[in-house]
Amino acid sequence: MKLARRIETLPPYLFAEIDRRIAEVRATGVDVISLGVGDPDTPTPAHVVAALRDAAEDPSTHRYPSYFGLAELRRAIAGWYRRRFGVSLDPDTEVLPLIGSKEGIAHLPLAFVDPGDRVLVPDPAYPVYDIGTRLAGGEAVPFALSEERGFLPDWESVAVPARAKIAWLNYPSNPTAAVAGLADLSRAVDFARANDLLLAYDNAYSEITFDGFVAPSVLEIEGAKDVAVEFHSLSKTFNMTGWRCGFVVGSPRAIEALGRVKTNLDSGIFNAVQRAGIAALDGPQEFLDGLRDVYRRRRDAVVKTFNELGWSLQAPRGSVYVWLPVPRGHDSASFATLLLDKAGVVVPPGRGYGEAGEGYVRVSLTVPGARLEEALGRIRTALGA
Repeated sequence: MKLARRIETLPPYLFAEIDRRIAEVRATGVDVISLGVGDPDTPTPAHVVAALRDAAEDPSTHRYPSYFGLAELRRAIAGWYRRRFGVSLDPDTEVLPLIGSKEGIAHLPLAFVDPGDRVLVPDPAYPVYDIGTRLAGGEAVPFALSEERGFLPDWESVAVPARAKIAWLNYPSNPTAAVAGLADLSRAVDFARANDLLLAYDNAYSEITFDGFVAPSVLEIEGAKDVAVEFHSLSKTFNMTGWRCGFVVGSPRAIEALGRVKTNLDSGIFNAVQRAGIAALDGPQEFLDGLRDVYRRRRDAVVKTFNELGWSLQAPRGSVYVWLPVPRGHDSASFATLLLDKAGVVVPPGRGYGEAGEGYVRVSLTVPGARLEEALGRIRTALGA
């Protein structure tokens, strides 16, 4: 039995490996606390759950859904973008529901990348930008993001290789927790237009921001729809990671192309989940203030703990992560191993997000407060405080 070369060269998915390692350590009797995956621990809003329950009891939702999503969901997405970002979208040509944004991110290269084509991928970054490119037969070309520049691209120094098709960008960032303003996104749009690239902007954390910062949409930039698509998800905004409901909006040509891929690969989102998504997008948004406050308190606890241990962290203004430099004498893997072995605490090594992630680990804030405090206490002990 011979595997495809693309599979033989594909690395194990970072978080699948983390799950495997947690299981191994727990099997030895250790009470492991995972600060690894960004999986919200607070419940989905009650009105969204109620909408799912009511829809699931309707037999009409039990049949195949539309390949392009319910028209009502596409209108709800467009309405949310209009209210949240002031962006007008055509629900029929500029909106496409996804089975979670990860699915669309992984499939986008199939619509644009032929074997041998290149895709510009930020480093460090969410691993699926790279993996989706490889599965399409393309080559991911990283461009480094440095702490000195706030983990924002220096577009003047980014070399565009021959046969480049897509440039990925993600703010608030996973894993660095960096944020980007409208001026930063305007430069990205200009870069994409000047180099005949599709700008693929991952905005999954737009609603998880702090200290007065409000994340923009790349589609707020004039002319962005000509060169850009934006991915979003109900996962982090509405605590719906397990529901698998997301969407992509923007360039009609790109939306049609990705839709063509999807109609040949999947059969859409369960209609009851789509109705719940409508309830989330059209319903009250006030709960987000409380959700942001929960993450802000956890962020402050993490930053305070490590700063008291000798770090000099600035509190991040977005996402559900703290991007932590490792102490002198460690690389990202050795420090993650130390925390697991000495404290029973899991953090992903930064090298799993790209070469430029070396020297960091990522701390997730999606852990109940008491459990997070216990983890931080163990870390204090393990590091000799």
